[in-house]
Amino acid sequence: MELPSQRSGPASRPHGIRGRAPKILFAARQSCGPRYQPRPRARSHGAQDPPPRRVSAQSVVQEPDLFLSRSRLSPVRVPRGRLPRGFHDHGGGAQKILRYATLQRFLPLFFRNYVLDFEASIERAVSAFAAALPKGARVLDAGAGEGQYNGFFRDHRYIGVDFALGDANWDYSSLDAVADLHALPFRDECFDACFNIVTLEHVREPACVLKEIARTLRRGGRLLLVVPQDWEVHQSPHDYFRFTRYGVRYLLGNAGFTDIEIQPAGGFFRLLARRLLNGLQFFPPVLLLPAALFLVPPALVLPLFDFLDRDRNFTLGYICRATRFGVQPLGCFQTSLSVQAKT
Repeated sequence: MELPSQRSGPASRPHGIRGRAPKILFAARQSCGPRYQPRPRARSHGAQDPPPRRVSAQSVVQEPDLFLSRSRLSPVRVPRGRLPRGFHDHGGGAQKILRYATLQRFLPLFFRNYVLDFEASIERAVSAFAAALPKGARVLDAGAGEGQYNGFFRDHRYIGVDFALGDANWDYSSLDAVADLHALPFRDECFDACFNIVTLEHVREPACVLKEIARTLRRGGRLLLVVPQDWEVHQSPHDYFRFTRYGVRYLLGNAGFTDIEIQPAGGFFRLLARRLLNGLQFFPPVLLLPAALFLVPPALVLPLFDFLDRDRNFTLGYICRATRFGVQPLGCFQTSLSVQAKT
């Protein structure tokens, strides 16, 4: 979700999905998790936003067959093309201890990918995932954040969804829908593929979210999932879980996925190098230069020894690939209803 990474501008889409930033986004009413209640925000000149006007889904996303029902949609007005600060405000920041935008702007590509290997690994995985899909495939970005990966899907029908729980200064204007991943507002088997990048730790019921993703994928649909393992707390208080390879395999299998591949994103020495760079956050500006001279050189050398860690039990996270099985599992909400009916 949630790592600030390379930005890609909105690309032209077939069927007019992403040709322009929508003025009205849609939020799915939740069936689990905290109640979604957007707060009105004053404009800069003191006037309040007018109450949202109910409109049909077709006026924003021009593929109405995607939606499960209009009753699960609720329009949210977006002043100035972005969600207001405080929409889902919180005190944390995503990996703010490294200035990713600065590094991306000034470092050469090779050196940047060497230092930020985790992010580079994700980009390579997303690029390969997009390249393997047929043109025109309908792709769901579940937990799209600022839509930093939409540039890889210019030849596909990309739908970006997020619940807008990221940093307060993030720009969500490129989203196609504001929705709770626990209760996606889409019909069964309406997507050919889905990717979920560093988002699963921010939901309260990961198993529920994976079942919802499986419900919206067609049989044989592909999933790309990236989850953290050894990370600091970020985007607090909405940071609930870390995952092992065994836990991810269990969750995916239980949600109805097969052909599961799990790849560690780096080993012990890359993890240690990252933590040395993270240590720069604790030094005041007057000590930052000597601290950098002490911490940065070993952080640049350590990744060279990463091949020694063959088990990869120390890792920043996992890149997972899976296929939606032929038998559709019940979604989280449907499962809970079935249990209640039996009892």
